[in-house]
Amino acid sequence: MKFSQIITQLNLAPINQDDQPNHSLVNCPDQDPEIRAIANIETAESGNISYIEGGKFASYLAETQASALILPADPLLQEKATARGIAWLSAPDPRLLFAQVISVFYQPYQPTHQIHATAVIDPSATIGRDVYIGAYAVIEAGVTIGDQVCIHPHVVIYPQASIGDRTVLHSHCTIHERSQIGNDCVIHSGTVIGAEGFGFVPTAAGWVKMQQSGYTVLADGVEVGCNSNIDRPAVGETKIGKNTKIDNLVQIGHGCQVGENCALAAQVGLAGGVKVGNNVILAGQVGVSNQTVIGDGAIATAKTGIHHNVAPGEIVSGSPAVSHKIFLKATAIYNHLPEMYQSLKEIKKYLQIK
Repeated sequence: MKFSQIITQLNLAPINQDDQPNHSLVNCPDQDPEIRAIANIETAESGNISYIEGGKFASYLAETQASALILPADPLLQEKATARGIAWLSAPDPRLLFAQVISVFYQPYQPTHQIHATAVIDPSATIGRDVYIGAYAVIEAGVTIGDQVCIHPHVVIYPQASIGDRTVLHSHCTIHERSQIGNDCVIHSGTVIGAEGFGFVPTAAGWVKMQQSGYTVLADGVEVGCNSNIDRPAVGETKIGKNTKIDNLVQIGHGCQVGENCALAAQVGLAGGVKVGNNVILAGQVGVSNQTVIGDGAIATAKTGIHHNVAPGEIVSGSPAVSHKIFLKATAIYNHLPEMYQSLKEIKKYLQIK
């Protein structure tokens, strides 16, 4: 594919709103290489397109073998690329444009519309138009499946669940009873939506099981990675807000409320009743204790243990969680503890303190 064809497919204008060129063909129309693949900047070869995001990777411009790059709106970087004979695209967010370029070269596997002969579908289920239901999928009584839904082999959908339009359920995921999944969602392999929450009442005679009669609701555009679990509560709803993205191996306990446009990385664990606002980022292995409230726009860095409420916009780190600024100062001190301890011993010896 020619570089110019990528520009056409992305529908990029030659000039941006600041009257600066959006790509190198504006001034170098003959510099139109053949692009065969996409690659990261560290390994890009001739015939590849890659991207540079910020100063951290700018040094790669001098040595990359890529034939084309997506660059920030930085005239100096663009001049250097042109001098090396590298075609370029300009974008305020190079990583975002790179994601769009990936879609030019790659589209996920999309099976043709059909219902496999081995699929088991209860007669009371409602099936929308243009669906794919793969081999050995099981759809139980009262289930509602929207239009253009893709259900891969060995998916199990329990009674009364509903699946919105264009949602994709990958192999071996399980949707428990009465769960509600919105439009344009993606549920990856091994994930369980709406299983019963961890609800037991302690008594003198032992644990008494509390039936989990509630619902799990995923709003439109939610994506859940492999082998994650979102439990239903005893009463009410466990709810995941619109466009939230959940990684592999995430546990969301019963009754949690997660807002819109959140990102939960691998091995995040939310205990029961946690409330997460909109646009929150929880990095890998963050743990949140039950009933905790995390405000809009908050960020928890990797391995943070959150035992108290987090204010909107706050960045927290460590376990127990503290302000990220305090955590950085404490980490700097921690690295000097051996010398500090030695100094303390010398002071005690000098002062004759045992």
